[in-house]
Amino acid sequence: MIRAGLCAIVGSQGDMDVVGEAGDGAAAIELAERLAPDVVLMDIRMPGMDGLTATARLTAGENPPRVLVLTTFHQDAYVFQALRAGASGFLLKDSEPADLVAAIRVVAAGEAMLSPLSTRRLIDAFTSGAVTVDRTDDPRLTRLTPREREVLEQVATGLSNAEIGTVLGIGAGTVKTHVNALLPKLGVRDRVQATILAYDLGLVRPR
Repeated sequence: MIRAGLCAIVGSQGDMDVVGEAGDGAAAIELAERLAPDVVLMDIRMPGMDGLTATARLTAGENPPRVLVLTTFHQDAYVFQALRAGASGFLLKDSEPADLVAAIRVVAAGEAMLSPLSTRRLIDAFTSGAVTVDRTDDPRLTRLTPREREVLEQVATGLSNAEIGTVLGIGAGTVKTHVNALLPKLGVRDRVQATILAYDLGLVRPR
């Protein structure tokens, strides 16, 4: 019933097509490999392989789809695990249809999408010190230039490109260039993943 509702919402959009449905993680992986969707809406709790495992396997492949996790469960652990597994977004099933459609467009465009409550909880966890590690000698960070590290530190505080440019005294376009350069060096696909990594590696500390 839930999948039928999601299909109706997505299928009503002129720029979207539902190319497949799966009832568990293993089937989702098989379909995604065969149909090559742009975006996968992934539940967390499913029979057999769960959505977190399926997300990790999907995003580890070549030319992976963007994964938007959609679930009834709003526990912090699920948010962190989903993002670390490579998900590009996290929404609750009780989100408005318009929010779901907007989220699909956001992740399809290569950006990250979190529900407001997920974003707040993620930030709260980091700023409370619940997620702290010190691995500033990690090879991924040593690949960055000094300026790229500065930009990453500012990205992790949630600033926009324009705001980062003001802080560092450079143009927003230059900031965008640095962000585009540092993401592949870190092995991440978007700013949310970069922010999590910056905290995980101890580059940024809770204030």
